[in-house]
Amino acid sequence: MMPEADTDLERLYRKRFDPNEEYRRAVWSVLVSKFFSRFFAPGGTILDLGCGYGEFINAVQAKGRLAMDVNPAAKNKLSADVQFFLQDSSEHWQGIPENSLDTVFASNFFEHLPDKAAVIGTLREVRRCLKPEGRLIALGPNMKRLGGRYWDFWDHHVPLTENSLSEVLGAEGFSIDLCIGHFLPFTMSYGRRYPLLFVRLYLALPFLWQLFGRQFLIVARK
Repeated sequence: MMPEADTDLERLYRKRFDPNEEYRRAVWSVLVSKFFSRFFAPGGTILDLGCGYGEFINAVQAKGRLAMDVNPAAKNKLSADVQFFLQDSSEHWQGIPENSLDTVFASNFFEHLPDKAAVIGTLREVRRCLKPEGRLIALGPNMKRLGGRYWDFWDHHVPLTENSLSEVLGAEGFSIDLCIGHFLPFTMSYGRRYPLLFVRLYLALPFLWQLFGRQFLIVARK
């Protein structure tokens, strides 16, 4: 469902993300190069679903780079060669053909949808547009590892865990390649800015994920 007041969404995100924008971009550059790049090939086509400020898709090397969001201001944050789609993800994806995407990436996205019906509608569009054997990479806050902190963000609506999202993915015809209940810390929007060396070390030492990870990671295949 498209928000009734896009300017309110823009204002909320400016307040949340603008102070740490440069740092977030630097962190995502490390996350992509040191971890997420293993899941996609440079010759493929990738959609960043709920792209926000474009930290992920701008850092990706791929033949085709697409981004989707309901916030019109997101387009201004994207590299010139990233194709932007302004639309409700749970409705038919205009301009994205069936079986055309190699990868769909969704970071901290599904919890922002208005209800579970919108989650299912979005997953059906993901599956329609992915190529056979194409992947969905989903990263998000894990309700069971956060408790009440899950609701610290005004635009969180759908509580999720790695198990609940995996279950609905299976029901919608996906197979699960990877499911980690504790991957990254909760948020980069607020708080301390750790040196990028710490980010690299964190990714290289999975035992730290169990201690500090509050977000799940799921890689599912069509």
